[in-house]
Amino acid sequence: MKIAYVLNTYPQPSHSFIRREIAALRAQGHGILRLAMRRTDLPLVDPQDRAEAEQTAYVLDAGALRLGWGLFRSALRSPRVFLRALARAWRMGARAEAGRLRHLIYLAEAAAVRRACAEAGIDHVHAHFGTNAAAVAHLARLLGGPAYSFTVHGPEEFDAPRALSLDLKMAGAAFTIGVSQFGRSQLCRWADPEDWDRLHVVHCGIDTDRFARASAVRDGPRHVVSIGRFAEQKGQLVLIEALAAARAAGADIGLRLVGDGPMRPEIEARMALLGLGDAVVLTGWLDEDGVRAEIDAAAALVMPSFAEGLPMVIMEAMAAARPVIATYVAGIPELVRQGRTGWLVPAGDADALARALLDLAQTPVETLRRMGEAGRERTLARHDAGAEAARLAGLIAQGA
Repeated sequence: MKIAYVLNTYPQPSHSFIRREIAALRAQGHGILRLAMRRTDLPLVDPQDRAEAEQTAYVLDAGALRLGWGLFRSALRSPRVFLRALARAWRMGARAEAGRLRHLIYLAEAAAVRRACAEAGIDHVHAHFGTNAAAVAHLARLLGGPAYSFTVHGPEEFDAPRALSLDLKMAGAAFTIGVSQFGRSQLCRWADPEDWDRLHVVHCGIDTDRFARASAVRDGPRHVVSIGRFAEQKGQLVLIEALAAARAAGADIGLRLVGDGPMRPEIEARMALLGLGDAVVLTGWLDEDGVRAEIDAAAALVMPSFAEGLPMVIMEAMAAARPVIATYVAGIPELVRQGRTGWLVPAGDADALARALLDLAQTPVETLRRMGEAGRERTLARHDAGAEAARLAGLIAQGA
């Protein structure tokens, strides 16, 4: 099959799971056309991301005049079809915070996507995230483009399902995917019950070859690693408070924060206020090898998020045989098992997180190693990128 991936901004440092999905589909013999609306403004430190950028066509690179002309040509080609798509864009724009003008831009992008798909002989369009990309795929279909599907990750889509017109996008899609059973359950809230059989779970996958071997948790001084964008929903400020409390209670434990983002100044200020300058290291963004090295050096991964889908970094840490401390939100409890592969704590509860950090610091290294191996076995069985891509391809073959 020939599949077009429609994405808003691609590649991005946090979207390696899309790159792996594409690679797995290509390895299974499917042709992939990458269509992103815009380039990222974040540095691409990973060579694999830079290579993806070279293979991606960027719709907005065409400029406003060419996009406008393409939309006009779509109107001339089939006025009735165009008016139907225009009415849908107008309706979606009325619901959305971004407004109608933004959705007219999406319509112009959709016309460009439809044309690119026709020229490439695309059989099916797949979008990641139920936001802009799914809107473009939906409108491209209404303009006469291929059947489409999309993967909803959360939490953004679950925060504003009506504003994002999730119901309309799901109704028009061949099928819709959640990355966890929790995610699928949230889609059921906004889909017609008669369409629930078109809602499926396809996990984000890891490259199991990269995790063919795993090192055991090291004995000696312990530190934990937390990986993610420095943003409100990731909960790093709570983690800083919990670390200070755990250390005050006697935990000899440090923290390495991998990532960057708009909350870096607040994080640094909280570290200084709590006297954690020597206990916390901010590494900035790292490539995949750098992230793996940080995980291998740590006693555990900590994810203090307030809201999530099902974070890739949890899968990668568990595949690397590391216990995980995470919050009891969204799809995380479907993977992390309390007391068996890590610790689960309520989101936003610094005291509970501090107790988990203290428990980690006091747990014998052999117990940590057993937890890591249990998590590794569970993750490799559930999140193989090749197996999950094959499942996606099977759904596309049925619904395209």
